[in-house]
Parts: sequence; C-alpha cells; structure tokens
Amino acid sequence: MRRMPLVLALAAAATMVGVASARSSAVPANSTAPSISGTARSGSMQTASTGTWSNTPTSFAYQWRRCATDGTSCGDIVGATSKTYTATPTDVHHTLRVAVTASNADGKASATSDPTDVIGSANGPQNTVRPSVSGTAQVGEQLTVSNGSWSPSATSFGYQWQRCDSDGTGCLNVDGATGRVYGVRGVDAGNRMRALVTAHTSRGQTTAASSTSDLVASNTTTTTVTTTVAGNRAPSIRFVSLRRIGARVFARFRVCDDSLGKLTIVERDNKARALSYRRRFTVVRGLSCGTFARHWTPALRFRTPGRYVVTLRAIDKSGALSRLVARSLVRR
Repeated sequence: MRRMPLVLALAAAATMVGVASARSSAVPANSTAPSISGTARSGSMQTASTGTWSNTPTSFAYQWRRCATDGTSCGDIVGATSKTYTATPTDVHHTLRVAVTASNADGKASATSDPTDVIGSANGPQNTVRPSVSGTAQVGEQLTVSNGSWSPSATSFGYQWQRCDSDGTGCLNVDGATGRVYGVRGVDAGNRMRALVTAHTSRGQTTAASSTSDLVASNTTTTTVTTTVAGNRAPSIRFVSLRRIGARVFARFRVCDDSLGKLTIVERDNKARALSYRRRFTVVRGLSCGTFARHWTPALRFRTPGRYVVTLRAIDKSGALSRLVARSLVRR
C-alpha cells in the first residue's frame, strides 16, 4: 500500500517528461506570410499583418526593412519595430518589407512579407493609365515600354527593366537596363519582362510597374547559325524526379552536352506571390550524358501550402543555354 504514492509519482513524472518533450517541438511555424497594407507614398502609414501561424504564438515583434526597387538588398530601418510604419522621404524609390517574429514559451520564428510597391513622393503625380510593354518577346528582338498616363503630366521619366518568372512574379532588376527600349537577351528566354516607369514632376516622383510581356521565346535562327559556326550545340536537361522529404527538396536530373567537363546548373524556386530564389551549382560529366542529384532546403516562404515550382537550366562553358524545364510539388 505504501508503494502506491511512489508509483503515482513516477507515473506523473513520466507524464511531465512526455509533455515537456512534446512542447519542445511547438515553436511557432508560419503558414501564410505577413503582408503590408497602405498607400506606397511618403507620409502614408504602412500596416503589417502578422500572417498565419500554428502552435499558438503569444506575442509578435516587427522589424521594417528598406529594400531596392525589386525587393532585394534589404536593410533594417533603425527604430521601425512597431506594427505600423509611416513611410519617409528616405524611402522614396525603395520598397519596404516587414519581418514578423512570432514567439511562445517554446521559442520564436520569423517570416518576411513580400515587398510593397515602390514608394513615391508625398506629392508625386498620380498614375491614371498603367505603362505597357510592346514588341516581340523573342531573343534578339526589342521591347518598348510606354510611359502610361499621369496627373499632373510628368516632366521626365526614368526606367528600370525587370526579368520575371514565367508566371509574371518574382521580378528582379536587370543591371544597366534603364532605357525605354530593351534588347531581349538569351538569358531572358522562358521568362517575362516588365519595366518600372518613374514619372517626375517639380513636386516629386511616382513609380508604376508596367504590364508584363509575353513569355520570351528563344531565337532558333540565331541559335542554329551559332551552332554551325562554333561547332557547339546547347546542352539539354530534363527532370528525372523531384520529391520533398521533411523540409528538404531532392531533385534528380539528366544533362547532355557535346563537350565533356563542367556544366553550370541554374535552379530557381518559384511560388505564387513569393519572391523567387535562384541558386547555381556545377556538375562534371565524363560522358556526353549524365544523371545527377542535388538537394536543398527552400526558404520558409516556399514551405507554405500551395504549388512550389522548381525550374532548371544548364549552361555550358561557352555560355550556351539549355531550354528551361520545370517540375512542381503541391503542399496541402
């Protein structure tokens, strides 16, 4: 009879250990990224949503960040740690993001919003008709962006072309492409193009993104001539498999080329309404064709429910590009 309290105590201790063990993995996990609402103008208040989290966060912290016009090269804004942030003149011609950190008794985790539109001056002109892209979306051709319509009328314009994913998201600045006309390049094949148009008046500036071009096609004629003269054909690549185990993604692919040695593989993570991410790695072939495997952990924004798309492209030592291949995984 006297042993019963001891038995009960041991059982209670075991239960507490089990609870503690279960709780150790209950750090907040983000399922929907934070977002920002507000007018993209200096002097306007921007408001962060926390996004959606599991494991019952008990508190949230915020850090606003100032980024380049394409949402890259972000830096923390000193003192901007509230749920709301009022854009300042320093933010003009930049985008903003907010990093939200969710905490509970077991730990903390962070997630970052998509970028805002480019912040304009407080008294900059109003865009009334969106700029648009015209021309043939093919390597070797030219695209032209219209200025759109503005009120009051702009006195001058600035331009920045961007290369987007095939679905028109994940647009990144093209270095040096700051004219109204853009010459389509080999690296643009399989992507869409757009331009940021900045209208200037005596009172300030405002930036608007144009519509996107059609999907850029390769210039098959140019490729054929180059192959004949140089004696070099572009490499080919195809997926063998793509799977997810836990947080990691495992890809197997087969590449072929007419010369042996190193090939560069460009991999891009894509997801609707998420900034794409690109990585590069090298494979070495002892035969004309080879099958290879790589694995990586995608950024948190690609681990939420929905369709996650992986694209691959091979580049040989002469710079010749393979066709873009894609495969996707869906998380429910």
